Amino acid sequence: MFDKSVQKSCWGVTAWAVTGIAAVLFIIWMSGADRAIALASSG
Repeated sequence: MFDKSVQKSCWGVTAWAVTGIAAVLFIIWMSGADRAIALASSG
């Protein structure tokens, strides 16, 4: 029922989704860290 190409493309989509989510979380975390550092240094 499952073709190897379909399974491979499914894993490719999953890998891209995980990478994209990780990148977004990393950006949010970095911007949050920047804000925390700015608040700490200004106060």
